[in-house]
Amino acid sequence: MTIELPGLVAWILVGLVAGWLASQIMGSKRGLLGSLLLGIVGSIIGGVLFSFIGLGGGANILGSIVIATVGAIIILAVVGR
Repeated sequence: MTIELPGLVAWILVGLVAGWLASQIMGSKRGLLGSLLLGIVGSIIGGVLFSFIGLGGGANILGSIVIATVGAIIILAVVGR
């Protein structure tokens, strides 16, 4: 498995947006690095959960952001704000 630079940049941008959205929705103050990590881990969690219900693989950027944001919200709900 190889990760190309454009894909990595897109994944980081989706993680930033999703982490920021989740932080805003849940009232959490995590900072830039915390939001990035939250969003990236949230995208993994969200991807796994959405694939279990048959809705995985957000083919477009908006779907990816929604899936990652849901995953990040779940993480914040479990871990705490």
